[in-house]
Amino acid sequence: MRVLHVSGASVWGGNEQQLFDLMDGLQKLQIENILFCFKDSPVELKAKQNNINYYSIYKVKSHSLKYAKNLRACIKTYKPDVIHLHTSNTLTAFVIADVLFKLKTPTVFSKKAISAASSGLSTFKYNYKNINQIICVSKAVEDAFKNVLKSKNHQKLCVVFDGINIMDRENKTPILLKEKYSIPTSRILIGNIANHTNAKDLVTLVKTANELINNLEVKNVHFLQIGKEGKQTSSFMPLIKEYNLESYFTVTGFLEDAMDLLPQFDVFLMTSEREGGPTSILDAMYRKIPVVTTKVGLTTEAITHQKNGILCDIKDYKSLAFNLKELILDKDKQTQFAELSYEILINKFTAKQLAENTLLVYNNVIK
Repeated sequence: MRVLHVSGASVWGGNEQQLFDLMDGLQKLQIENILFCFKDSPVELKAKQNNINYYSIYKVKSHSLKYAKNLRACIKTYKPDVIHLHTSNTLTAFVIADVLFKLKTPTVFSKKAISAASSGLSTFKYNYKNINQIICVSKAVEDAFKNVLKSKNHQKLCVVFDGINIMDRENKTPILLKEKYSIPTSRILIGNIANHTNAKDLVTLVKTANELINNLEVKNVHFLQIGKEGKQTSSFMPLIKEYNLESYFTVTGFLEDAMDLLPQFDVFLMTSEREGGPTSILDAMYRKIPVVTTKVGLTTEAITHQKNGILCDIKDYKSLAFNLKELILDKDKQTQFAELSYEILINKFTAKQLAENTLLVYNNVIK
């Protein structure tokens, strides 16, 4: 089987890592992968590094005729058995190309996040008749996406959990965090890895730190936030100074290979208000780091509250802080969470399982 993966990503993130984990898993199942992407993007660079066959074009708008023509040319060249669309903008491009050129290739679209809103154009493309199957990365995404689809198209939905390539997750140490950022070695390191977007709700992260340190008076901790600056940077950064947290809170900005720094965290904390996955939770579970998170995306399927992690309501910084305090004081619970989470990860959320379950979808649409 030959699969054409179409990515419109211009930056690197968890979804792009997931794409390459999927292709690696499919390759092990003797599936031939071809990648359609933008020139000079991180996705193209990664394809070169991994010797993946790819077809790249200079970046254009997803609704442009040039994109549609290039997509048709790629399909004519490689004659894939299945097209797999991995980003929303590639779905736009596919719909235009299919309307114009009648591509006639079974097509799958992966829905990887819960959108804040949906326009009329988005509703049209999501309900497009020649999308054969829609893969949701979690039950939460599937439930949310039903509101966008016409009822007759609900049967196109299926859930295939994210999975990580455990063979590629070595415990590297690119930098020593406490040494680089002058964090006292005695401090318990509470880490967060998230780009500065509204969905990640980093305001709640800072409020949680304030509640834990200033109100619950837990002083032997340090919060470390890793992620690319963005829309929410100006919303949460001033709060660190306002709450007098400068000596307890470090914001590093973007760091290469951030997931390789996870083993240095004592606790992984996520405060997102909207997620599809995320794979950062899975990476923490694999590296046996206790997880405290809001109830978003995949978290409610990977974490059982007080069994292998902590689940709190969105924006509930008081509950997050209280549970952090309880966890910090209970070493046995930390070990229990870490060991059980690792076991769940290995049994349910690996790239091998992701590839096998995705291949079932491909076979179904080909039929």
